[in-house]
Amino acid sequence: MIKFKKNTLISKVKEKQGPTFENEKLIRKMVEADQEEVKKILGLKHFGLTNNEYRDRIEKYGTNELKKHRFNWILEIGKAFFSPFSLILLAIAAYYFITFITYQFGTTNERSIFDVTGAIVILAMVFASGTMTFVQALRSYLITKKIGSIVKNTTDIIRHKNNDNLASFKKIDQDNQLDLIKLGEEINAKELVPGDLIYLSSGDMIPADVRILNSKDLFINQSSLTGESVPVEKHATNSKKTNNILEFENICYTGTSVVSGSGIAIAIATGDGTYFATINKTIMEKRPEGSFSTGVKKVTRVLLILMLVMVPIVYLINAGVGYAHWDQIGGFTKNPWFKAIFFAVAVAVGLTPEMLPMIVSTNLANGAGRMAKGKVVVKKLDAIQSLGAIDILATDKTGTLTNDKIELVEYLTVDKQKDPRLLKYLYLNSYFQTGIKNPMDKAIVDYVSTHKLNFDLHTYQKIDEIPFDFNRRKLTVIFNSDEEKILVTKGSMEEILSVSTKVYYQGKIQKITDAIRAQIQAYFEKINNEGKRVLGVAYKPVDQNQNRFSPEDENELIFFGFATFLDTPKPSTKKMIKLLHKYGVELKILTGDNEQVTRAICKMVHLDIKGLVTGEQLDSAGSHEIQAMVEQANIFVKLNPLQKVKVIQILKQNGHIVGFMGDGINDAPVLRQSDVGISVNNASDIAKDASDIILLEKSLLVLEKGIIQGRTIFANILKYIKVTTSSNFGNVLSVIVASAILPFLPMLPVQMLFQNLIYDLSQFAMALDRVDEEFVQKPQRWKSNDLVPFVCINGPVSSVFDILTFVIVGFGFGLVPEFNAMANKESFEATQIIAQFNASWFLIGLITQTMVMQVLRTEKLPFIQSRSPWIVYLTMVMVISLAFSITFTPFGTLLHMTPPIPVFIGIAAGLICGYLCLAQLVKMTYIKIFKKWL
Repeated sequence: MIKFKKNTLISKVKEKQGPTFENEKLIRKMVEADQEEVKKILGLKHFGLTNNEYRDRIEKYGTNELKKHRFNWILEIGKAFFSPFSLILLAIAAYYFITFITYQFGTTNERSIFDVTGAIVILAMVFASGTMTFVQALRSYLITKKIGSIVKNTTDIIRHKNNDNLASFKKIDQDNQLDLIKLGEEINAKELVPGDLIYLSSGDMIPADVRILNSKDLFINQSSLTGESVPVEKHATNSKKTNNILEFENICYTGTSVVSGSGIAIAIATGDGTYFATINKTIMEKRPEGSFSTGVKKVTRVLLILMLVMVPIVYLINAGVGYAHWDQIGGFTKNPWFKAIFFAVAVAVGLTPEMLPMIVSTNLANGAGRMAKGKVVVKKLDAIQSLGAIDILATDKTGTLTNDKIELVEYLTVDKQKDPRLLKYLYLNSYFQTGIKNPMDKAIVDYVSTHKLNFDLHTYQKIDEIPFDFNRRKLTVIFNSDEEKILVTKGSMEEILSVSTKVYYQGKIQKITDAIRAQIQAYFEKINNEGKRVLGVAYKPVDQNQNRFSPEDENELIFFGFATFLDTPKPSTKKMIKLLHKYGVELKILTGDNEQVTRAICKMVHLDIKGLVTGEQLDSAGSHEIQAMVEQANIFVKLNPLQKVKVIQILKQNGHIVGFMGDGINDAPVLRQSDVGISVNNASDIAKDASDIILLEKSLLVLEKGIIQGRTIFANILKYIKVTTSSNFGNVLSVIVASAILPFLPMLPVQMLFQNLIYDLSQFAMALDRVDEEFVQKPQRWKSNDLVPFVCINGPVSSVFDILTFVIVGFGFGLVPEFNAMANKESFEATQIIAQFNASWFLIGLITQTMVMQVLRTEKLPFIQSRSPWIVYLTMVMVISLAFSITFTPFGTLLHMTPPIPVFIGIAAGLICGYLCLAQLVKMTYIKIFKKWL
């Protein structure tokens, strides 16, 4: 197991990575400063601002509010509707409109409604895709707006209307605390400015980043920032040697709250200068692109490159040759160089998988629906694929791996016996106490209830109570039991042991010896080092006539034993860790909790610790060392929210696709920075808002379904992109060859559009296709470089059979010689020859393109080793039937096609079978060479 040391720096140059707290230097100065230095740093002559000083400072610093994020409507609309892929589709739609106009006003005076239909379909796709993107951007803005302001609350401050009696406020101490409180007034927290003196008491929200000047049993809940559920005590001085700004004992931060006690503090940062604002800024920043969006852009870039290479080639070939078949298109001019532009654009159309946005949306929507049945809410559709792509899952500990609930895990006497009377005394002490029940009291009561233990409370009568306080660190309850009056005390181990003179040991009460005291201390230290929390329990019989008790009665007790508590792991955590390993996902824990507690949890869930890094080590390391740290270590402790973000960002820089699972306010920035943010059912509202996926069930096993679903969806999208692009690429190659050997176009643009439309519509069924188990066993991500060899190898396979079709139909059936012999190329007979040829390739092209999907959708043997669901087969049969219906019925005349001769049906069957066999052989060879398929 690797444990990183502070001094092992690879690089002495520190490079800041990730977000930083702009007032961190100010905070560190304040920690060590005495009261005179605090005033000097803040530019004060005395504590407590006058009205004139307040007016000057409100003008300088502004109100105590966070900066509002504005929504740029024009920019967001532009990004939503005019992405690179949308621009390609819009260009194609424009081409179809131009084609329609050309037919209408050209020399042939022909026009086709299918050109307009194609343009309308494409525009509808762009509109639907853009609208979804825009709605998502608007929704994200509304979410950040919700958390983009400090909670509206009031605070008690001490200000002076004039300069009278300021001498007594040169220094804050215990003597003048009550006087200050009397001068306090309640104001809206947004009116607070740096330098304001604040009175804090139980239940208050901390309204700004403050330095404590005076405190009395002041305990702060920092779980919103650190994730630790146990309150921490704050003092006027900092005695803890730490580099973690969240652990300073005399600093409190915006968004935390006072659990108990009171104090006087001075505001040192407000509004956008607070630590909370830094967290909020990371939430409001533009979210980094996920792996899915990045992958789509890469694929789009490859498609553009293919177009830029192929279109000029086609343009130059056809414009240079200037065959008579250009007159079929008609146009604004007879110039073949000008008319070649239209054919080149047709090639661009042929290379583009027009339905990609809708196919992607359909796959994602189907996946979201299936995940919803499994109690998983998908807020951002493309997060499903990102979930399938992750190779690292980083997670907070509290509330995600654990139940975020302290539980009683053990109760033992000193000689390690599980004595029922010890549990009964613990329960009665917690049940009868009337103060605020802390998490441990609730854990004891819940344990008895869960295990259905029956302590007949009617036989016990509470006599008195000595409430808990932070000086004694004990809670005592006195009750009657079987005509015996018992005093039971539980509390801090050191305090209980210090007031105990006897011990219940080996079934009898005896005097505590040095050996037994050492045994008790050793066990306490052992359990404490395991990260568990331990309470000591002691008791003694008291006089039946005594009814009033005080702390002085907490002496000469009988030490009974220990009560051990832990935030236990969720039952599904162990199995989830095994499943993540099975699917090639590494688990890393990023927590604000301490090392001991985290180690204890790891041990309980059987998670091997490969390396452990603290927040301080992270900050002290150089850039190269940090990169090594995040790779080798899988446990990160004592992290603040910004350090968590740094870890995620570096992992992404190292080439990983990272998911993060968290539940607290402090996790919101990390959730937004990860490729996919996951929160659980009991998460804070802010964490849920920042997440892409929410697990409604307490069980973490639904993650397995999500990962499988993500990889399945990705596979089905990949099938469409790779197979369709390779088929279209093959068609383009076929058209290029046809330009050299045929005196007319093998298929008209309107026919190509209709063929593509039928094929693309059939591909919606692929969203329901099965995926090979081998594919979902490991993380899958977009690799645009894989697209080029796939397309360039598989595309020409279809061209081979296209060219065979051209030769058989054009020369075998004598259509080309007959056409060449005609004097009038625009006669009815010439048109019929072209229409028959077009129909033949339309039929072959549509059937082969549809059936080859069954071969290329899997690396196994289709129909035998890997089968599609019945809906996919049914769709394939329907497309084949539709191809014959269009070709051999009068409907084909609307598309300018004439039915081929009947004997062509048998030839077509042979060509199709040959194509499928060759495609299978090429696939097997491809896998041997490239060691992968999709």
